Amino acid sequence: MRYFPLFYDLYHKPVLVVGGGEVASRKVESLLKAGAFVSVVSPTLEPFLLSLYEEEKLSWIKGFYQQELIEEFVQIWATTDNPDLNHRVHADAKRAGIMVNVVDDTEYCDFITPSMITRGRIQVAFSSGGSSPVLIRNLRRTFEAVLPQNLGLLAEFAASKRADIKVKLPDVTRRRLFWEYFFEAPEVKSSQTKSQLQACYEATLDSKQFEPNYSVSWIETGSDFEMLTLKALRLMQSAEMVLYHHELDAVFADSCRRDAERISWSEVAELKKRLEEQLELRRSVVVLLPEVNKGLLSELSLCYGRIQVLGYAR
Repeated sequence: MRYFPLFYDLYHKPVLVVGGGEVASRKVESLLKAGAFVSVVSPTLEPFLLSLYEEEKLSWIKGFYQQELIEEFVQIWATTDNPDLNHRVHADAKRAGIMVNVVDDTEYCDFITPSMITRGRIQVAFSSGGSSPVLIRNLRRTFEAVLPQNLGLLAEFAASKRADIKVKLPDVTRRRLFWEYFFEAPEVKSSQTKSQLQACYEATLDSKQFEPNYSVSWIETGSDFEMLTLKALRLMQSAEMVLYHHELDAVFADSCRRDAERISWSEVAELKKRLEEQLELRRSVVVLLPEVNKGLLSELSLCYGRIQVLGYAR
């Protein structure tokens, strides 16, 4: 992974765009949406940029690029069709310690911009590190077709409840479990208004169904990650503790809930001890098993009785 994914706060920060053509227009539009104070240096501006300037939405430095222009900016974009000029902008920015992007020239970029899906406060980013823009466009189109249209509404509602939920649920674990239960509720997923969400919010708080509760899901991984069932993946993404067999490929544990605790085990007796600890903590647990054979299943049954092992599509 060459590029570290990062969302950079440009709100009310000065950004310089070198160039006034079509490429600059695309970048300026996105920068303005992020709330940046944009200045464009160019002898001329294409019509879209000129209209933004006339509406006082950007500053225009009418003329040719000069090195001394860059000092007051936190980020610089070189968007001209002159590679030599773009590379000079890059060299000047590097000497000044300023982040710079030379559009469509990744070797001269401190950062690259991903393909984005935006639903209000929700932003989903896709990137191939600049290697396959068409593949990323296809991937974005696939996601756009399945993402709920009310994501923006859900995000706005959750933001409006940040203070209230901290008062009603001071414990951070209970708050996390509340929001997980809330967002999975069918009536929440189908809500179209804030009043509908408010009713769901109050009902969920009153129900107490989100309270911490001990549970164990047994998952046989097999050898091919792509053969895991959707149910198995859903349980892996919701567990608070992941107990994985030490011989499993790392992809299985890594694909569980990102903030879940992970502990490896090798013997069933060791696994039993770990599960007893989780029982006291009332946590949801997923146990990742290697391909189950009669010997392992018999050993597990002696400790836990009859267990239901989920797994992969055979």
